[in-house]
Amino acid sequence: MLGPNQPVILHMLDIEPAKQALEGVRMELIDAAYPLLVDVIATTDVEVACKDVDIAVMVGGFPRKAGMERKDVMSKNVAIYKSQAAALENNAKKDCKVVVVANPANTNALILKEHAPSIPDENITCLTRLDHNRAIGQLSERSGTHNAKVRNVIIWGNHSSTQYPDVNHATIDGTPARSVINDDGWLDGEFISTVQQRGAAIIKARGFSSALFAGSSACDHIRDWVLGTPEGTFVSMGVMSDGSYGAPKGVIYSYPVTCKDGKWSIVQGLSIDERSAGLMKATGDELVEEKELAMSLL
Repeated sequence: MLGPNQPVILHMLDIEPAKQALEGVRMELIDAAYPLLVDVIATTDVEVACKDVDIAVMVGGFPRKAGMERKDVMSKNVAIYKSQAAALENNAKKDCKVVVVANPANTNALILKEHAPSIPDENITCLTRLDHNRAIGQLSERSGTHNAKVRNVIIWGNHSSTQYPDVNHATIDGTPARSVINDDGWLDGEFISTVQQRGAAIIKARGFSSALFAGSSACDHIRDWVLGTPEGTFVSMGVMSDGSYGAPKGVIYSYPVTCKDGKWSIVQGLSIDERSAGLMKATGDELVEEKELAMSLL
């Protein structure tokens, strides 16, 4: 996650009923003798887990279950992220980099920001890299081109079914993706819905939500943030909106970004057609609704 030469101390947090399983994971990590793994701290105490951390990957959250209303799910996650934000505020390094993975990821990150005021806003992000990578995978498979040659897809907005996977600035082996795919109907229809619904499709196929892939995408997110994006390449990150491209301010919105020296910057000056603008507004509107609901529960 941090390159081939950076030793790490891994802090793992889980709930009390999972304490025994967590110890089993710690044992496996020790047994694997990873050369960069200096120590493993496995705990059910959030204060211990957050002590002096430089990077926090927040994978814990309360999932929506059958019969649950959206407000019920949000209420559970507000409580979780208020608690974890307080632990980060009191124990983590003040320049700690945070990525929220657990859904609703954008709004969970916003709750965390509200309750960890000493951590800079720009250091609190949410994971839309898995949607970004999903979009790359779809274009790679459709074009028969290795995924390493697919660049600059964009995920705009919320990590939800309203997200907008945008290929208008993407390239495949240096050629505009639309020209390579040569099927606007697929790109504007099935491609978008497949990326939006891929998580649900994986749950249906394997009976569980993404695990390996979510972890891999979180590693990609942090690696590029810390070590920088390749020249000429941008990636998708959920970051605090400054209103760029007409997105609502004050929400965590997924943008195309470049990273250098441990900082991200929103890519500016991209042309946005009318159709894209409408889709970007719809996902932004949903984030405003989520924010209002979350704030009503604080």
